[in-house]
Amino acid sequence: MGEDIRANVTIGASVIPVINKLQDILATVGGELSKISLPQVVVVGSQSSGKSSVLEALVGRDFLPRGCDICTRRPLVLMLENRARTPEDDGREWGEFRHLPGRRFHDFSKIRKEIQAETEKEAGFNKGVSDKHIRLKISSPNVLNMTLVDLPGITKVPVGDQPSDIEARIRRMIMSHITQENCIILAVSPANSDLATSDALQIAKEADPTGSRTIGVITKLDIMDRGTNACNFLLGKVVPLRLGYVGVVNRSQEDINKERGIQEALAYEEQFFRDHPVYNGLSDRCGIPQLAKKLNQILEQHIRTALPSLKAELNSYMALVARDLKVYGEVVQSEAEQGMMLLNIIKRYCEDFSAMVDGKGQEILTSQLYGGARIHYIFQSIFVKTLEDIDPCEDLTGEDIQIAIQNATGPRSAIFGPEVPFEVLVRRQISQLLDPCLQCLQFVYDELIKMSRTCESTDLQRFPFLQKHLKEVAGKFLRDAVRPAERMIENLIEMEMGYINSSHPQFISGSKAVELAMHQIKSSQGNHSHSNNDRPKSAGSSSSARTWGIPSIFGSKASSDESQLDKSPGETPHDVQRTPATVQLMEPPSILRPPEITENETVEMVATKILLQSYFDVVRKNIEDLVPKAIMHFLVNPAKTSLHNTFIQKLYRQDLFEVLLQEQDEVAAKRKRAREMFLVLQQTVQTIDEVESDMVSQSENASSTVDINTGLPRILEISSGSTQLPMVYISTVT
Repeated sequence: MGEDIRANVTIGASVIPVINKLQDILATVGGELSKISLPQVVVVGSQSSGKSSVLEALVGRDFLPRGCDICTRRPLVLMLENRARTPEDDGREWGEFRHLPGRRFHDFSKIRKEIQAETEKEAGFNKGVSDKHIRLKISSPNVLNMTLVDLPGITKVPVGDQPSDIEARIRRMIMSHITQENCIILAVSPANSDLATSDALQIAKEADPTGSRTIGVITKLDIMDRGTNACNFLLGKVVPLRLGYVGVVNRSQEDINKERGIQEALAYEEQFFRDHPVYNGLSDRCGIPQLAKKLNQILEQHIRTALPSLKAELNSYMALVARDLKVYGEVVQSEAEQGMMLLNIIKRYCEDFSAMVDGKGQEILTSQLYGGARIHYIFQSIFVKTLEDIDPCEDLTGEDIQIAIQNATGPRSAIFGPEVPFEVLVRRQISQLLDPCLQCLQFVYDELIKMSRTCESTDLQRFPFLQKHLKEVAGKFLRDAVRPAERMIENLIEMEMGYINSSHPQFISGSKAVELAMHQIKSSQGNHSHSNNDRPKSAGSSSSARTWGIPSIFGSKASSDESQLDKSPGETPHDVQRTPATVQLMEPPSILRPPEITENETVEMVATKILLQSYFDVVRKNIEDLVPKAIMHFLVNPAKTSLHNTFIQKLYRQDLFEVLLQEQDEVAAKRKRAREMFLVLQQTVQTIDEVESDMVSQSENASSTVDINTGLPRILEISSGSTQLPMVYISTVT
C-alpha cells in the first residue's frame, strides 16, 4: 500500500523540488519575496478529526507529537527530500532541523522529542502557541519531494497560558494560507460528528465560498454508529464540493499506544472498505491511496492553471533579485581591478552630479522641483523677488532726508540742493543688498551639498568608506568654491557703493526729479499757489560743491545778504559799536532737530527720494543679474567641471584602494543570499518552461476524459505508483 503511494511521478514532481528549495530560501530571506504565492494544499480539521493520522499516512512516517490536548502549538514546516539510491548510500532516513544545522536525527522518536522541546522553548510549557515556524527536513530514498506544514489548531476556549484571543489569532493564521487563490483546501471532518456543521467545512467556506478549490475528507468511517454511513456526504449530496470527497479510516489512539504501524493500518483500511456493503461500491472515493491519487490529479490540474501567473510572478521577483545583485556587485581582488572600479565609480558619480544640475538625469521627477531646477527657483523666485520687494525709502523719513541735506551744507544754507547727501543715503541703501546676496549663495551651496549626497551610483552603495570620503571631498570642494563667490559678491556691492554713476542712462536727472517732486507736492496740495515757486533762479549763483541743479531759495538767506551789502567793505564786526547786552540767548540743546520745513526744502526732500528710488532701481537690476552669474561662475560650474579632477587627486591612490573599497560583511552575505535566490528563481522558471512544454506535447498526443462532476480528468487506475504532493498545511480546530 505504501509503495503505491510513493511510486507515481507526475507533472507536479518535476517542479515541486525547485519550489520546495525556493520556499526554504524564502524562509531565510523573507521580505517581499516571501509573498510569492505557490500552489499548495492546506489541510484543516478539528483536533479530533484524525488529521494527524491522515498526515502520517500520506508521509509514511510516525513522528508527530501526540496527546489528548493541543499538540501542535507552533507551525511545523516539514520538507521531504527524495534521495536517489546509490551503491554508497545505505538508504537510511534522517531528519535535520534548521535550528540545528549539520545534526542528523536517524531515530525519529528523537525528532518527536526535539519538536516538543523546541515548541516549549518558544511557546512555553503550558498550552501557549507561537507563529514562529519549526523547519524540519527529512531525507530518504522512500519519500517524495514535498513540504507539509502542520499548523496549530483553533481552540474555542483558552486553556493554560493561552491568551484570551487565541481563537482569533489561530484563525487568522489559517485564513492567511487558505485565502490564497493558489491554495487547495483539504477539509478534514470526522464521520462520528455532525458533518453538516463541520468546523473544517465552515472555515473552508469562508475562504472558498463557491467550493471550487476545496476537497472534503471524511475520517473515522469505521466507528460510525451502526446502521449509519457517510454515503450521501461522499457523493456530495449534503454539502456539495466541486472537487468531491474521499473517506478514510484512521489509526485510533489505542492503535498508536500499541505502536500499530502505518502499513498495518493501511492494510486494515483496505480490508474495511472491501468488506463494507456500502463503501465497496465507492472504491474511487475511499482510502488513503485514493486520496493520494485524487490530490495528485487535482494538483496537476491546478498547476496547469496556475503556471502562467506563477511564472510571471517569479519573473517579476527575479528582476528584483537581479537588481539587488547589481547593487551588491562583484568581488574585486587585484589592484588593477580595484583601481578600475574606483575610477568608474568616481566617473559615474560626477556624471550623475552634472546631469542632476543640468536637468538631464535618467529619471525626471514630476512631484517636485529637483536638482538644477531648485537653483533656478532660488535665483528667480526667492532672490530676485526679494530684491524687487525692497523699498529703498521705506526706512527713510522726510526728517531723515532733511537732516542729511542740512548736515551736508555745513554752516551755510545751500543755494542748490547738494549731491553729497544723496550719495550718502544711496550708499547706505545699497549696502543693505549684501545680506540677501550672501543668503542666496548659501542657499545654492546647500542645494549642491544635497545633490552631492543623493548622487550615488549602485556600486557606491556597497562601500561606506568610499561614500564617506566622497562626501568629505565634495563638501570641502564646495566650501572652498564659496569663498571666491563671496568675495565677488562683496566686490560687486563695493563697486556699486564706490562710484555713483549719475550719468547712467536709466538714472533720472536732477531737474526731472525736481519737476516730479513739485508735481507730487502740487497734486497733494490741490490747486494752491506757491509764490516761492515763481521766483526766478539766480543765473549767476554757483557753488564749489557739485550740485544736482535743485534750487534752494530761502528768504532768511536773502535778507542776510542784503544787510551784508549795506555794510562798508572794510568794516568788521569788531568795528561796530557794541551796546550793553539786554537779551540773553538760549543755549542750544545737545540734540538739535531741524526747524519747521519750508516749501523749498519739501521739494528738495521729495526730489531726493525720487533720485534714491531711481538710482536704487539701477543698482538692483545690476545685482539681480550679476550675483547669479557670480554664483554660477565661481561655485556651480566648477562643481560640474573640476570635481572629477579633485576626486582623482585626493582619492585615486593605491594605498587607499583597499580601504575605500572595503565592503561590510552583511553586503557579502546579502550578495551570497541574493545569488542563491536568483539561481533558484532561474531554475524554477526554467523548470516551469519545461513543464509547460511537456504539457503541450501531452495535450497534442493524448486526449483525456473529463469527470462531469469535478471538471477534472478522471483518475486512472495505477497498478504501482505513488502520489506526489506539494506544500501541505495541517491545522487543527478545537
